[in-house]
Amino acid sequence: MADKAYPAGGTFIDTLKKSFTDVPVDKENDNAISTTEFLEAAESLTTLFDVLGSVAFTPVKSDMLGNVKKIRDRQLAAPAESANLQDLVKNELKTKKHTATEGLVWLVRGLEFTSIALTENLGNSSEELSASFRSAYGNTLKPHHSFMVKPIFSAAMSACPYRKDFYIKLGDDDAKVQEALKAWLAALTNLIVILKAFLDKKENKW
Repeated sequence: MADKAYPAGGTFIDTLKKSFTDVPVDKENDNAISTTEFLEAAESLTTLFDVLGSVAFTPVKSDMLGNVKKIRDRQLAAPAESANLQDLVKNELKTKKHTATEGLVWLVRGLEFTSIALTENLGNSSEELSASFRSAYGNTLKPHHSFMVKPIFSAAMSACPYRKDFYIKLGDDDAKVQEALKAWLAALTNLIVILKAFLDKKENKW
């Protein structure tokens, strides 16, 4: 029982300090994404790597949290200019600096890696986690990683638990777990689509 990551009758998603479903998106303001809630939701996601249960995922988690810190440092330094992620980026780039913006680029890649892996795994009940994460890594982070970093992340892919051992840690009721994960992943995917389109614009590069 001790290794279960959820409350009685609930799911792992219930334990998150902030869910991606709770991140405000202002559709009337060019899909502006609230900075504080987004960063809290991204931090919450990293607890999933603890559930995966291998120290091999420590570098993956550390990488994400490091990028969250870069963005939050900018938010704390210029709060009036950083209420949403898009304004944070535009205002940082005006200062000829790009620490937080680069952090957001890498954070989005890490979130997309996780989102694609879990979405693929949920959609294919016979696929093991290691295959889903390896496929997602190849399509997201791997093309941007150096030859020194790739083996570290590859080790994490190989250290994924068996599918049956992972999902039982997320909740007793498999249907409830799947429903909660799908809603969480759908919200995350929507945020990723918005941010990738924004960061891909020429004026938001450095």
